[in-house]
Amino acid sequence: MPHAIRVHNYGGPEAMVWEAVNVPAPGPGQAKIRHHYAGLNFIDTYHRSGLYPQPELPFVLGAEGAGVVLEVGPDVTEVTPGDRVAYASIIGAYAEERLVAANRLVKLPDEIDSKLAAATMLKGMTVQYLLRQTYNVGRDTVMLLHAAAGGIGTIATQWASHLGATIIGTVGSEEKAEIAKALGCTHVINYRTENFVERVKEITGGQGVDVVYDSIGKDTFPASLDCLRPLGLWVTFGNASGPVPPMEISILAQKGSLFATRPLLNAYIAKRESLLESAHDLFDVIDKGHVKIEINQTYPITEAAQAHRDLEARKTSGSTVFEISPNS
Repeated sequence: MPHAIRVHNYGGPEAMVWEAVNVPAPGPGQAKIRHHYAGLNFIDTYHRSGLYPQPELPFVLGAEGAGVVLEVGPDVTEVTPGDRVAYASIIGAYAEERLVAANRLVKLPDEIDSKLAAATMLKGMTVQYLLRQTYNVGRDTVMLLHAAAGGIGTIATQWASHLGATIIGTVGSEEKAEIAKALGCTHVINYRTENFVERVKEITGGQGVDVVYDSIGKDTFPASLDCLRPLGLWVTFGNASGPVPPMEISILAQKGSLFATRPLLNAYIAKRESLLESAHDLFDVIDKGHVKIEINQTYPITEAAQAHRDLEARKTSGSTVFEISPNS
């Protein structure tokens, strides 16, 4: 029988169990896939801990994966057995095999291998909507990007640099500052040694930035709002330090008639045509060399607990993947 990492009770990394699972034949509209790789994302820790509760327990962790189609059910036209495919934002990737709705799968072009896809789909399509849809970043944009050397940050920095933006990135160490600079950050702030609000005001001549991309959450609120120009946009899309506390909506008026949004990838790729457009936009910037994906950590899937510990301790940089059946 195939195996998977499942969570029976919410908790720390120890809550993950590698065990046999039953994967039936695909039903109407479904495809059975064998994973070659799965991606590690911070949202996985939210699912594991119960911060983002799942419909039922136990459940299989993991929100992005890549592999090959084994079988398809009735009425499937999007993929065929043998196709190399990838997906994002569908829980259940920490598994040797699984069923997926076929219309949520993206066929991989020849230039994108399975490992790269597993490291890229969720983070890359997140960056696509952040920079191209939530706020249309261009040459006149001045932006603040928290966690600029993280998994999303390294992709966003390169993509925004390609678009011509002025990027102010925050990081937590001098080593990560060097990474962010090398990837295209115009200015880098080490938040452990500098006050990022004061530095943003200094860099922008007191004007503030057009948009703040904030995946940190509690520790950067409400300071992120103080970095925005009047009518600027705060995009809060993660909770690495914990969730943003409840706020009075009037704070946005007090700090400059600001805009705020809490986007999710699923809303941006809900339609199949939107999914394919986002994925192809991502593959295009990778193929043209505008964005290079750094897979800095690779773990066997059976070491998922250690990978979560390293991620939560901020010991990782760039992208991280799990090997599941890479040679199959």
